[in-house]
Amino acid sequence: MYKKSALFFNPYLTSEVDGVGGVLKSYPEDFIVEEIPSYTPSGSGEHCYLAIEKRGITTLEAIRRVAAGLKIQERNVGYAGMKDAAGITRQTISVQGVKPEKALSLKLDSVSILSAELHSNKLKLGHLKGNRFNIAIRGVSESAVQSVPKVLETLEKRGVPNFFGYQRYGLRGDSHLLGMAMLQRNWQLATDLLIGEEAEITDEEWAAAILLYRKGDLAGALHQFPPYCRSERDVLKRLIAKPEEYEKAFSSIHPRLKKLYLSATQSFLFDKAVAMRIQNLDVLLDGDLAVKHINGSCFMVGSAETEQGRADDFEISASGPMFGCKMKCPEGDVWGVESEILRSSGLELSMFDMPGGLRMEGERRVLRVPVTELTYDLEDDRLNLRFVLPRGSYATSLVREITKEF
Repeated sequence: MYKKSALFFNPYLTSEVDGVGGVLKSYPEDFIVEEIPSYTPSGSGEHCYLAIEKRGITTLEAIRRVAAGLKIQERNVGYAGMKDAAGITRQTISVQGVKPEKALSLKLDSVSILSAELHSNKLKLGHLKGNRFNIAIRGVSESAVQSVPKVLETLEKRGVPNFFGYQRYGLRGDSHLLGMAMLQRNWQLATDLLIGEEAEITDEEWAAAILLYRKGDLAGALHQFPPYCRSERDVLKRLIAKPEEYEKAFSSIHPRLKKLYLSATQSFLFDKAVAMRIQNLDVLLDGDLAVKHINGSCFMVGSAETEQGRADDFEISASGPMFGCKMKCPEGDVWGVESEILRSSGLELSMFDMPGGLRMEGERRVLRVPVTELTYDLEDDRLNLRFVLPRGSYATSLVREITKEF
């Protein structure tokens, strides 16, 4: 439905090495990700941990299908990590009040139950150590023989830039702009962004609806919008009933979706912080807030010279801002750079204190992550990569350094 938009081209840590090109995710088997759990089920309790394999669907869709198959509420299903629809994913979910044998008997489209064991608590977001990836990139250039080992050597030594990347900004690449408009309480702009631009849409009926909205024909736009454009239709209905009351109209959007817009803004601003320090990603500065990789604890760097050895050993790394109303701020020049990122976007920390359950408190996120268990091989023009990344980081951040394609 969407035309391919101009995506976000963050800088490369290995910019001096030519990319090898290639195509990612040609087949589901080309992108396999397996969660590494924080703990194993105890064997007793009211929650049943299901190791599942899903193909071509999101985690939320897999949960919907499992819940429907077991005839339980989706809210009684827990999960440790969100995975998108591409490729094959092996991950764990928990279901409450279900016997293992019943779960194992399920037959579902695109979801297989690999094992079922009991445990005492519900699985929660973040209950995993990391993810193991097995990725094939097809059609790489002949230069891969020289380029790939150079890139991987740098990433192993200096770390993988912890970019969120384009996948965090929605199919149209503008979710972060919607979030910014919300934070600025500019509800007309937020509504305009939600409706979108007709040039971005390939569906003629949908594009015609957007054009009618731009011309001020709200009733005509509502009639023209396809039924699956639920958020757009809900907003238009309220605007037709109470013209110009954009805040009330925008409030019809599901809170989960609004949270995604706000999270996209946080991610976009964080990516800007990573980009600004990309060439010195492994270097600490006075005033940095450093994070210990072993436990995630954060501390102020009083003397970068004293602490740099720990960074060289990958014990600690500098952090960047996931801006929020209670975020701990660095000091000195580091905060000068981060606060300018915020100001240049027309934002202040206090703006993240949003009502209606949308408050964003903020946190720190490491600028780089370690890659482990890294191996590769070349089969003609196919590059096979195997590696492990910590939870919350993205394989695309590593792959893009090799391909230089996005």
